Amino acid sequence: MDADLVALSEAVGSACRQRRLLLATAESCTGGWVAQVITHTSGSSEWFERGFVTYSNEAKTELLGVRDEIIKERGAVSLETAAAMAEGALKNSKALIALSITGIAGPTGGSPGKPVGTVCFAWCRIGEPAESETAVFAGDRETVRRQAVVHALRGLLRRLDAE
Repeated sequence: MDADLVALSEAVGSACRQRRLLLATAESCTGGWVAQVITHTSGSSEWFERGFVTYSNEAKTELLGVRDEIIKERGAVSLETAAAMAEGALKNSKALIALSITGIAGPTGGSPGKPVGTVCFAWCRIGEPAESETAVFAGDRETVRRQAVVHALRGLLRRLDAE
């Protein structure tokens, strides 16, 4: 694990511990990489409750409760799906805060409207609506996925620091 990811994990852990928050993750294109980064930090069980890897549309629906209509109308890679994933992670865990990632890491799967590197994120606290955003990253599959992990964790830290 590289030093930047270790530092992000430790910063997220510190912020969650200070606020007494349990975190849940819902990941698609990153395949559990965020959870791996988090659990690299010793003691992360104090603040990391669980991670969902919902790569298929069916998994998003079955495990997180993402409505079929959202995926059919907006796509698996959309702000709406990312928000529903984060909200579903909260509903299906004991966590008080969640983040989600869904995207097109490549090298195939892109379209003119959603090119390879398009990743949607959401962050959600219990009792509050999810905040979603889209980023487009350049690079190969591994580079896109790593950038998504970093973006998700930095986004979480920004939201926690804004309190």
